[in-house]
Amino acid sequence: MKYRFALRFFLIPILILIASVFVACSRDPNVRKQKYFESGQRYLQKNRYREAAIQFGNAIQVDPRFAEAHYQLAQTYLKMQNWNLAVQEFDRTIQIDPDNAPAHIDMANLLISGRQYSEAQEQLDAVFAKNLNNPQAHIAEANLKAGEQDLKAALEEMQKAIQLAPDQWESYVDLGLLELKAGSPDSAEASFKRAVSLNPYGGPAELALATYYQQRSRWNEAELAFKRAIEIDPGNPTARAALAQLYILEGKNPDAEQLLLRAKKDLPELAAAYRMLGDYYFSIGDLDKAVAEYASLYKQHPRDSQVKKNYIQLLILKERLDEATKLNDEVLKANSQDTEGLICRGQIQIHRGHANEAADTLQAALHGDPENAVAHFYLGVAFDHMGNVVRSESEWREAVRLRPSLIDAEKSLAAVELSKGEWKPLGATADQIIHLWPALQDGYVLRAVSEINRGHDADGEADLHKVLEVAPQSPVGYTQMGNLRLRQKQFSDAEAYYEQALNKDPNATDPLAAIVNLYLVQKQPEKAVSRIQAQLARQPNNSNFHYILGSVVFGNKDLKGAENELRRAVELDPNNADALLKLGQVQVAEGSSDEAIATYRAYIQKNPTDVRFYILTGELYEAKRDWTRASEAYRKSLELQPDNPLASNNLAYVMLEQGGNADMALSLAQTARRGLPDSPNAADTLGWAYYQKGAYNSAIEMFKEALKLNKDNPEDPTFRYHLGLAYQKTDQKALARQQFERALKVNPRFSNAEDVRKLLTQL
Repeated sequence: MKYRFALRFFLIPILILIASVFVACSRDPNVRKQKYFESGQRYLQKNRYREAAIQFGNAIQVDPRFAEAHYQLAQTYLKMQNWNLAVQEFDRTIQIDPDNAPAHIDMANLLISGRQYSEAQEQLDAVFAKNLNNPQAHIAEANLKAGEQDLKAALEEMQKAIQLAPDQWESYVDLGLLELKAGSPDSAEASFKRAVSLNPYGGPAELALATYYQQRSRWNEAELAFKRAIEIDPGNPTARAALAQLYILEGKNPDAEQLLLRAKKDLPELAAAYRMLGDYYFSIGDLDKAVAEYASLYKQHPRDSQVKKNYIQLLILKERLDEATKLNDEVLKANSQDTEGLICRGQIQIHRGHANEAADTLQAALHGDPENAVAHFYLGVAFDHMGNVVRSESEWREAVRLRPSLIDAEKSLAAVELSKGEWKPLGATADQIIHLWPALQDGYVLRAVSEINRGHDADGEADLHKVLEVAPQSPVGYTQMGNLRLRQKQFSDAEAYYEQALNKDPNATDPLAAIVNLYLVQKQPEKAVSRIQAQLARQPNNSNFHYILGSVVFGNKDLKGAENELRRAVELDPNNADALLKLGQVQVAEGSSDEAIATYRAYIQKNPTDVRFYILTGELYEAKRDWTRASEAYRKSLELQPDNPLASNNLAYVMLEQGGNADMALSLAQTARRGLPDSPNAADTLGWAYYQKGAYNSAIEMFKEALKLNKDNPEDPTFRYHLGLAYQKTDQKALARQQFERALKVNPRFSNAEDVRKLLTQL
């Protein structure tokens, strides 16, 4: 017993000693930071990026100069696609360990992706100063040269990288991408296949080959390759997103939806994965499902700021502006300079018709982030709403320069070029869209339009065949091919293409409108009506189809039938602005201008930013000689679009007729003339302003220009009357008499006819 107790007491200090050793180890910062670091690595290997970031952060808290932890944290942020934080951590790694070549190279690649080429070159020069034979540095140098559009130098650098490390599959992927840019698709395919052979279990290599097949419209091969990439690396959402995009292009939307539902289930903690389904709904235009999905995501992931911002964007698109404002104000309350928050505020202001305020907000966003392409794009939209076409185009071009892949900006530029009939620039924009999105139809359609309008029908037709190849389920290619055949007066072929388009999408408006136009060109209005009615039998709730039928019967002078169809169109879609515009015209034709005004004003109540309806309302008041209300309508138009040329012209004319401020009227007339250089009315209004200011010789020149431009009615009695007055003021009585007599001869009862007769008596 004695020895037993002695032994027992002897063990106590040993246990205390052992415990103290463990406590000492747990307090040893080197041990603690290493544990955190190793834990972070394990999480990173399992694609649990959020946990990995926490553990690497814990290691850095223990030792802020732990360079490898900073580097691994940067790698984690790359996986999470948080580029700004990745840059910060690479920078800290380099500050602590200037000789860390991988950190320099990774930083360079990030800077290259942000088009910061000079800063990227500094990072690579630091690597080459220590080692000229670093293959990864040569790969990065090749990407830099490619970004600077020096493809020859880029290919040379990539070949150096392959010579230094011939078994690195990544080099062959990059080489293939460069060969594609250089116009060598066969060489590119060989490079991608070489990458796969070197790394048969590497997802990125398989993904590169799959993307190549997709770009070449080799759909089956692309699908198999994307599926292999997913099998190889199931934790990488990129391959799943790419396969979903392929399904969309093939018109297999249900397959895409199921794939993304599975991705959300398989990768529930990965933001890039769980956001894909909502993004998919947005991409196919199903905003209701997109909003519902993001509302659910916002509840599940309230700390994911990108989910919140994407949700705000969707609420804006659905015109749920109060909800969007509330959430966005929370973003800006946390950080008043948050660029995305300011951009969203600008969008909300645009939707509410406050384009001037939106421009100020977006310029504030650009003050903090001057190279934000999205901010430039929406600033262009704000200027477009203000009627400032020059500034809007300038902002869109800057957006494209900063981010060539911003398709909305490219499409906006294309729309500008279309509206101006600038076919050659449109072709250049289309080329850029094709270069960036070769698997999408948009670029080929635009280039076809450019070629056909320049008389290059064969080239245009080749592009339209490409449209049918890359988007066989879309009605667009068939519609455009029908338009080409109509231009070539091949009416039966045109009709066949239009019918194919409607078979692809029975609700498509453009092909039905084109068929109707085809029949009207051939003087077959009854056949046009019959065809619309047949399509309405299939799709009775299509608002646009009722609008088309209403327009046709209006042209046939069936006012009652037109009104019925247009009212039905508006019932089905209260925001069908075209139907409402036409309904107002029908009501005017029926002698009910007051009813037309009521129609337009009702629409304005729901859509207070649509400038067209203010101008139309003003014109109706002007026809009634209700100058006060006409002036109010035009002024409201100019509040929304300060440089709108039509509103400027009409308000100037009303002011001049009513003896308003001549200086202000002159300024408005000059704005109208700049914006409408081919408009006879704008020339006449400016001439009338010059006349009121006593600049009679300038007035004469403008009135002559108005008559010259007015090809549809070169004998317009009002223009002749104004010119006669200007001649009278310059004591050219014979010329004045000539103009007055011609005015009365054209229309003895025009609005100023009595004044003309008195003037002739005086002469």
